[in-house]
Amino acid sequence: MKTTSIIAATLLIVGGGLTLQAAHAQQHGLQRTDLLQNDISVPGREVVQVRVDLEPGAVSIKHSHPGEEVAYVLEGSLEYQLDGRKSVTLKAGETLFIPAGVNHVARNVGSGKASELATYIVKKATPLVVPAK
Repeated sequence: MKTTSIIAATLLIVGGGLTLQAAHAQQHGLQRTDLLQNDISVPGREVVQVRVDLEPGAVSIKHSHPGEEVAYVLEGSLEYQLDGRKSVTLKAGETLFIPAGVNHVARNVGSGKASELATYIVKKATPLVVPAK
C-alpha cells in the first residue's frame, strides 16, 4: 500500500512538472495551435500548419525554421523583422514568404488580437522552431 502511494505521488509530481513545462513553452501573449502535420512527396520533408494568435503588443522570440514558411495574416496587424531586411507590416489578407533558416521576429503592432496561419515545408524529425543564438 505504501509503495502504491509513493508511485501515485511521484506520478502527480512528474505530471505537474510536465504541465508546468508545457505552460512555459507558450510565450506570454502568444498562443500556437497545431493544425496539420503530414508527409509530402519530397523525401524527408513534411508540411506543418499552425495558427498563431498574438495579444496586443506580444512579440515572438527571434527564431528560424528548418524549411520555408508562408505566413498569412488572418486578423490584425503583424510586423515581421527578418534578418538582413527592412521590417514589413502586414494586415489581414496579406502574406509573407520566409526562407529556410532566416532568423525573424513577429510582433503584434495593432490595438487588438492578431493571428496568422503559418504553413511550413520543413525537414522531418527536426524542431519546428529554432531559437536564434
